[in-house]
Amino acid sequence: VQLQASGGGLVQAGGSRRLSCTASGSGFSIESMGWYRQSPGNQRDLVASITTSGVTNYGDAVAGRFIISGDFTKKTAYLQMNTLKPGDTAAYYCNIVWRYYGRTYLHNDWGQGTQVTVSS
Repeated sequence: VQLQASGGGLVQAGGSRRLSCTASGSGFSIESMGWYRQSPGNQRDLVASITTSGVTNYGDAVAGRFIISGDFTKKTAYLQMNTLKPGDTAAYYCNIVWRYYGRTYLHNDWGQGTQVTVSS
């Protein structure tokens, strides 16, 4: 399974941005997809995640501003980021939890980071 993320860039404070992440490969089913972020000197933290049954989970710093959604027929997750703040500046990493058809073992993979920079 490979992940392709897009949508990062430079945005002014108060603005919005949408990230997309698409999984490719065959013979697998998705359990969940999500986004984590990491800025220099800090750990990688949860931004938001969504299961294929629609259960969402948000980090405290983004709850109420960011919205995660998924179109799992397209193996794609989206992160709509609103009311962006300079503190949201980070590399955003897509994450996927998946299994091969007929197997129970869950795999956990990461995409390349996409940089989001919020200017004040």
